[in-house]
Amino acid sequence: MQPARYDVLAIGNAIVDVIAHASDDFLAQEGMAKGGMALIDEDSAERIYAAMGPGMEISGGSGGNTIAGVAAFGGSGAFIGKVRDDALGDIYRHDLRTIGVAFDTPATTAGAATARCLVLVTPDAERTMNTFLGACTGLDEGDIDEALVASAEIIYLEGYLFDQPPAKAAFRKAASLAHAAGRKVALTMSDSFCVHRHKDAFLELVESHIDILFANEDEIRALYGVDDTIEAAKIAAQHVDLVTVTRGPAGALLIDANGLVEVPASQVSAVVDTTGAGDLYAAGVLYGLTRELPLAECGRLGCAAAGEAISHFGARPQADLKTFLAN
Repeated sequence: MQPARYDVLAIGNAIVDVIAHASDDFLAQEGMAKGGMALIDEDSAERIYAAMGPGMEISGGSGGNTIAGVAAFGGSGAFIGKVRDDALGDIYRHDLRTIGVAFDTPATTAGAATARCLVLVTPDAERTMNTFLGACTGLDEGDIDEALVASAEIIYLEGYLFDQPPAKAAFRKAASLAHAAGRKVALTMSDSFCVHRHKDAFLELVESHIDILFANEDEIRALYGVDDTIEAAKIAAQHVDLVTVTRGPAGALLIDANGLVEVPASQVSAVVDTTGAGDLYAAGVLYGLTRELPLAECGRLGCAAAGEAISHFGARPQADLKTFLAN
């Protein structure tokens, strides 16, 4: 097997986040499920944007956030995702390339605009997301570059992308190519609502194609229909090499063939915005795995990165994550 050119290749939705404060009353008025992610059309995106308070635009998307975190740790990364040849698409590509992430998926020249996610952050720092997927929905098997997949140590699949039928086929193609090249495939469940929408398909994907599974408590319990997080994680561990579950203030747990490891959450002075906490947790764990670090250390790096993410607005790291490597 050839040495990997990249530590991680992420395949996900290329989305620009628009983040703003909002009250619980505003969420209720708009009929939004607090803490969830709703898919909206372009008209709804324009209406909600007009009703929101002042916002901050930051390149996001779950997989994009994770690969940015890997780069912030000093790892090498690449990204596959779909943007339009418009201003937001140019911004998204520029933002990834300037941090050293390879992003060469061709932009579309017709159809829907580059995707955006309207992120409403309530006073308790919980985030509620309304996502217009736009050009993201165009990603399909043709965008999966065989040579690129074979060049990455771990292929990281973003569960949100699974909403689109062409993306399901793209995931399976990427996983098959990765395994043929001797690489590992990781999946993040992304959202419990996403799990409920595609439970059977997710189960088949996990059991047939996934080596490393990322989830939070709601997602792992929804996937296996049990109320106990550890029980659900142990079921998952029968099908994958590693399962790791984030538990908010309770930290995270990781299970592999050697047993269960529990890692405490990193302490922060104030929780500002939970957007991207799971994405940056995955970045720390993936970076640790590509460096063959002990499982507990992988979890510690993940929790440290998640702690950095929730200490400020936006899901991309604002601190040099390499400082966590020596602590």
